[in-house]
Amino acid sequence: MPHPALLLHKPEMRSFLLIAMLALTACAESTISKIDNRTYVIESAGIPGGSEAPNRRLAERACPGGYRVMDKTLHQGTPDRARDAPGIFTNWTIRCL
Repeated sequence: MPHPALLLHKPEMRSFLLIAMLALTACAESTISKIDNRTYVIESAGIPGGSEAPNRRLAERACPGGYRVMDKTLHQGTPDRARDAPGIFTNWTIRCL
């Protein structure tokens, strides 16, 4: 059996590792969608116990001059509610000031 570090020298293993890392990262991040000129929806990743505020990094990137929370919805399962996943998912509707 080759040493695990030697496996990373194979191109197939490097591409597999890259795809695996991207897949794991995509599962754990919040996403933001534009609704209209100044309104956005932020879908959070599953957080045990839920979240009390939207993802500040995403909100400040979309609204550099500040934002106000318009709505908050909580649910369990994935954001599309198709499968069970640990944590409480929060969808935030924000409006830029």
